[in-house]
Amino acid sequence: MTKRPNILILMVDQLSGTFFPDGPAEFLHAPNLRRLAAASTRFGNSYTASPLCAPARAAVMSGQLPRRTRVYDNAAEFASDIPTYAHHLRRAGYQTALSGKMHFVGPDQMHGFEERLTTDIYPADFGWTPDYRKPGERIDWWYHNLGSVTGAGVAEITNQLEYDDDVAHQATQKLYDLSRGSDPRPWCLTVSFTHPHDPFVARRKYWDLYEGHPELEPPPAIPYLAQDAHSKRLMDACDWQGLDVQPDHIRRARQGYFANISYVDDKIGEILDVLQATRQEAIIVFLSDHGEMLGRRGLWFKMNFFEGAARVPLMISAPGQAAGKVTDAVSTIDVLPTLCDLAGVSMDEVLPWTDGQSLVPLMKGETRTAPVAMEYAAEGSITPMVALRDGAWKYIRCPADPDQLFDLANDPEETTNLAHDPRAAEILAHFQVMADERWDLKAYDAEVRQSQARRWVVYEALRNGAYFPWDYQPLRAASERYMRNHMDLNILEDSKRFPRGE
Repeated sequence: MTKRPNILILMVDQLSGTFFPDGPAEFLHAPNLRRLAAASTRFGNSYTASPLCAPARAAVMSGQLPRRTRVYDNAAEFASDIPTYAHHLRRAGYQTALSGKMHFVGPDQMHGFEERLTTDIYPADFGWTPDYRKPGERIDWWYHNLGSVTGAGVAEITNQLEYDDDVAHQATQKLYDLSRGSDPRPWCLTVSFTHPHDPFVARRKYWDLYEGHPELEPPPAIPYLAQDAHSKRLMDACDWQGLDVQPDHIRRARQGYFANISYVDDKIGEILDVLQATRQEAIIVFLSDHGEMLGRRGLWFKMNFFEGAARVPLMISAPGQAAGKVTDAVSTIDVLPTLCDLAGVSMDEVLPWTDGQSLVPLMKGETRTAPVAMEYAAEGSITPMVALRDGAWKYIRCPADPDQLFDLANDPEETTNLAHDPRAAEILAHFQVMADERWDLKAYDAEVRQSQARRWVVYEALRNGAYFPWDYQPLRAASERYMRNHMDLNILEDSKRFPRGE
């Protein structure tokens, strides 16, 4: 049997695919990602399954949409009985490890990973649960606000920089350890950064790369009263009137965002350099969980289906696979079946547990015609929302709002809703039929409300009295590290050296 390939998954947070039309946009200082793009299949129209961290990440890991995982928001439990790519690969003989963020909520903080090298950056409990019973309520202590925009600037250390510095360090140390060959199994290492997620604060060396750049200019904004209903709710949820956001704030926020793309590019470069120096070969997957609006349409962050928030970069470099660009629309739920396909795992045992499809045929030049689906049922919404991308068209449905239909080929900024244009009536009807066949939104709404109500009860109970956190605590046995007296020093020094004999 041919040896299964090693797999390195590089994940970032809130990086919009609009800045990765075919690898990094030309203005970005991202030499390592540009080098990776040159050796990869680049998916120019890749979409998140849900434009929010925990639902998006659960979808990547499980290959399932949020309604199926029941990870509706950033405080919904990811159930232990849902198979992830870590389970499938581990079952097939892989060693699996995670360094960084995956935003698991619940007592299971592993989900198929054999080893976690860091804790997570966000809480693992139910504290961030939205409440559909209180539409319009703003939960100030954890909802986004525009302080990330007005507070953009330079710092040499932040909460997020501290985290990602550690993520990269632990990942490089793990790659060094894997090179020693003490475990003969193939490996899958997932490295997941929190940048370029807001706040838009960056180190000076990266900030200065974009000083005075034309891309910093504020993009066109839609006035509040002219926004669609969901966008108004998002602006209210972000307390858009609470701070006076001026054009220079927007420039600085954009500069911090671009700077942090360059920061994370440096960290990825460190990892790729160690992979090369230790002479290890691996399939490399680069992706983001969701995007960032960055002021487009007057919106910030994510939580909507517009291109800035919904489109994500996705690049796959596989040994023996020619590089190239794929323009067919794909989804992050396709990552799981793709990994299993590339690893030689039986797809008969994978496909019953995923909503996605392997991207390997597209990497080999085939085409795809199936629509891409997205779901959202978290803060800023009052009932579940869904979307379909099919060909050049995007359709957005929310039972509380009028339908939206955009022709992305002729209107890439999604400025004109064609749902009420008689010339698009046939196309709209086509999407409405597809949505009716795929979703029972009344039942979906009931499921989300039940989940939220249960979690509010459980969270309030568990915070009353002694509190036992679910947050992952990395375990490092000091008595098994470096040299200890139950070890032979000669054997230890030789076994920890790679390469040997040079």
